[in-house]
Amino acid sequence: MRKGVKAVIVGGVFTVMVGGAGYGAYNVLSALHESSGGGAGAAQVKTGPPSADEVKDATGKFFAAWEKGDAATAASYTNNAGDAGQLLSAYGSSAHITGVQITPGAPSGDTVPFSVKATVSYGGKSKPLAYDSRLTVVRGVTTGRALVDWQPSVVHPALQKGDTLVTGEAKAPPIEAVDRNGTVLTKDKYPSLGPILDALREKYGDAAGGRPGIELSVQRADANTPGRTLVTLAEGTPGKLRTTLSAGAQAAAERAVLDYAESSVVAVKPSTGEVLAVANHRQDEFNAAFEGRLAPGSTMKIVTSAMLIDNGVTTMNGPAPCPPTATWQSQTFHNLRGMEPNENATLANSFMRSCNTAFVKLIDEKPLTDESLTDEAEERFGLGQNNWKTGIVSFDGSVPASTGPDRAANAIGQGQVQMSPLNMVSVTATAITGTFRQPYLVSPDLDHRELATAKGLSASTVAQLQAMMRLTATQGTAARVMAGLSGDIGAKTGSAEVDGQAKSNSWFTGYRGDIAAAAMTQEGGHGGDAAGPIVAAVLRTGG
Repeated sequence: MRKGVKAVIVGGVFTVMVGGAGYGAYNVLSALHESSGGGAGAAQVKTGPPSADEVKDATGKFFAAWEKGDAATAASYTNNAGDAGQLLSAYGSSAHITGVQITPGAPSGDTVPFSVKATVSYGGKSKPLAYDSRLTVVRGVTTGRALVDWQPSVVHPALQKGDTLVTGEAKAPPIEAVDRNGTVLTKDKYPSLGPILDALREKYGDAAGGRPGIELSVQRADANTPGRTLVTLAEGTPGKLRTTLSAGAQAAAERAVLDYAESSVVAVKPSTGEVLAVANHRQDEFNAAFEGRLAPGSTMKIVTSAMLIDNGVTTMNGPAPCPPTATWQSQTFHNLRGMEPNENATLANSFMRSCNTAFVKLIDEKPLTDESLTDEAEERFGLGQNNWKTGIVSFDGSVPASTGPDRAANAIGQGQVQMSPLNMVSVTATAITGTFRQPYLVSPDLDHRELATAKGLSASTVAQLQAMMRLTATQGTAARVMAGLSGDIGAKTGSAEVDGQAKSNSWFTGYRGDIAAAAMTQEGGHGGDAAGPIVAAVLRTGG
């Protein structure tokens, strides 16, 4: 035992005293002595869930102090008085919220819903504020008291860790975002555009020429995350911001994702790189369509096929046998259940049926190396170099050079590969045009930003990729979903297994003429089950 530490046994309990601990250490020993019959017994710390009466008492005291604007007292009824005190203090001082009236709802166990009505005032302007929230009462770990489990969302449901509320002149002027044809885009009509319009306002509000108003807003802890306006006290003058979006495609995307939880979709115009639609259906406000980082499953076989063709390993009509299993450096890979093996399969056949084992066997061929897939993705498809400038925050994809079993897993869109729907729709656009055109939501002419570039693909590789995607859409794994779509069509399905998930993530990318789309549904199953119908719905609009 280290120097300065003393051990004693009191009433059969082994206790450690740290030298210099003083009064606190003495009290520990005194309490033990009293509980063993040496004096009046100390009150025992309560354990277990709070009772209904305790929940009512704790919330009542918390609400009463909050209503009075007594931040310190209200915070003392939580299990994180420091953070709670700061935010509750800002509620009055920075957000200028007064006249708070809180009405609790019927408790559900230890959770209490409640409504808030208040007034926001600033610069001679006042507006009412009303919202609903909820809190949970827990047992204090050290005190045993019934306490409000502190979360920023207790104060307002839009708040996350580190966020605060501020009332004053807006950081950026409002914008009137319009689509490529001048149709006004609003949060009310296109709900999933809400966070995206906020991001566009924050970045381009000044450039669009508007004048800021006065508002109550959420100020995010992360400076790269746009804030959110809660109440507008004085309207600013919006500046017009033209986007590349298509109101028709956006409306179709919004409707399509609503059918599948945790879904995201992006559509682009392959001939230009302009984003036509972006929609998310999620419990949070995360723009997974642009910023998601998940394994893309077999949609990655578009890039892998290009690598095989460009390195002379095989061609669409060349050999790509599809055995029942394939082993790469001690890891055995399988195909989807029910797939018939075909030792005489061509690359086109293995691609349109999405045979995993064919691609795993081919990555061992010369002259391929651990870096070949990475080089193909970065140099020809423009992925993974952290240089896309879409107009808002986005992820460029990641295809790291990998050794061991991950080299094989990467080739079928598992392993260490990470993509977003934006990345995969760009892959499709590059595959069918041969030119990498970095997707963008706002014209680079507005702020003179430089878009990313890449070498692109040869005419021969493009012709083969197009042909294989057409076969997939008409005769392969995407045929059911793409049925009924006219014109030049192509697609690729994907499903990505994730540890801990009962179902795989559903991926799908496809094109019809000069519109391409890619979607992802978490735990959506096979590519054609969830992501496929979303993409097909967007492609039907024709852009």
